[in-house]
Amino acid sequence: MEFNLHTTFESLQPLAGEWDALLPDGITDAPFLRFDYLRDWWSTLGGGEWAQADLAVVTAHDAGRLVGVAPLFHALNRDGQPALLLLGSIEISDYLDLITRPADLPGFIRGLLDFLPSGIPGNWRTLDWYNLPESSPSLPLLEAETTARGWTFSSEVYQPAPYIPLPEDFDAYLEGIDKKQRHEIRRKMRRAAANEVPVRWYIVSDEASLDSEMEGFFALMTQDPAKQKFLTEPMRRQMLATAHTALRGGWLWLAFLEVGGKKAAGAFNFDYDNRLWGYNSGVNRDFIELSPGWVLLSHTLQWACENHRSEFDFMRGNEEYKYRFGGRDRRVMRVRSTRQA
Repeated sequence: MEFNLHTTFESLQPLAGEWDALLPDGITDAPFLRFDYLRDWWSTLGGGEWAQADLAVVTAHDAGRLVGVAPLFHALNRDGQPALLLLGSIEISDYLDLITRPADLPGFIRGLLDFLPSGIPGNWRTLDWYNLPESSPSLPLLEAETTARGWTFSSEVYQPAPYIPLPEDFDAYLEGIDKKQRHEIRRKMRRAAANEVPVRWYIVSDEASLDSEMEGFFALMTQDPAKQKFLTEPMRRQMLATAHTALRGGWLWLAFLEVGGKKAAGAFNFDYDNRLWGYNSGVNRDFIELSPGWVLLSHTLQWACENHRSEFDFMRGNEEYKYRFGGRDRRVMRVRSTRQA
């Protein structure tokens, strides 16, 4: 394999098509690994999460064919150490990994670890990789290859990432969850449908209206004090860019519940790889008696069942409602490996 370092997205742009073509057959396929998503992420440094960073993407070719991408950047990590981190780290990209096919992974990791010490300048010594799926085959190979080189290695659970496997029938889904929760979902959906002021929900599909719809979504988010603090101006730009990129790519699933024409709840999801991925949400507290967040999530799950999506991925976080809707835990990991000076 021939390895090359890229320090700008301009030099990577010609590889965008091959980059995305690796994902469906790769070790991890997630919207957060798509070229345009990571390009947008880099343009705001994760919505302002990183004050300073240097791009250090490593690509590998074999006989002129792109066979691997290590989407990396160089920055001080949370421990104040100069490190190589995965693009997308840490807070707003729930699943990250190397980009390569399973058959190419062993050779790609071996070649990458041989390339990094001399191929990426700077005083870094540590790989500090967050949000790797616990099932990723990169984890055992990274441990084997780094320890063989005398590097330290550690891995730990970073966060749970609950998901719901979905049948093709909404009633069948409801039968599979706790009886009390099943009753609550049905009751709240009926109450919303019978509300004196009309209640409706819809999915945004027109890019011409996306900016205004996203402003409405941000207004819902800011009713939560924690989300208001999170939603800085750089983060607004980041989320808006992600929404446009996802819509153009055919994988945005942005929906709202309205009461009398006013937004009562919003769901910013991705419709990708035959799954819905729950990215963020917001609720208008003026309509809290209608449980708009629950009602919209219930309609979302019904849509997903009826449209044959295989699962709803709540992604990172152990909020109680995820488990009340039938969430089962998966986990994402943090891996650290430090080479000798």
